[in-house]
Amino acid sequence: MSTDLGTAEGMESRELVHFVTQQTRFALINNILQHPEQLPSMYELEELNPSVSDATVYKHIQKLIDAGIVKEAPLDDNQRRQGYPWKFYGLTEEGREFLEEHNLLAAEETLQQIYDTISDKPDKMVKYENAPRPDAV
Repeated sequence: MSTDLGTAEGMESRELVHFVTQQTRFALINNILQHPEQLPSMYELEELNPSVSDATVYKHIQKLIDAGIVKEAPLDDNQRRQGYPWKFYGLTEEGREFLEEHNLLAAEETLQQIYDTISDKPDKMVKYENAPRPDAV
């Protein structure tokens, strides 16, 4: 593999698989994959993980960013709207390749179908889900 994934964490491929499949981090990766735009906001990630504290969600997203699996995708200043999120989280190209290479994306389509069946989303989550997203991810 020609990517530098995990270098921030000093991990080898095997360690990186273990790192991303840790329960909370893998849940967050799955949340990104199942999101309609594959770019959820922090609020959406927190709502999808009610058994985990907001601080824990944030900490694990930061770890995934440091490892090169996830990236922040902010809106440009001129696209930001008051009352809507402006920072989103998605897989990096290298992150997607790594997950694919280790057969960790097999359920991507199923995850999206499951997400589509969530009917009791809070109004704020529906609003955030429909918020403008950056064009180029």
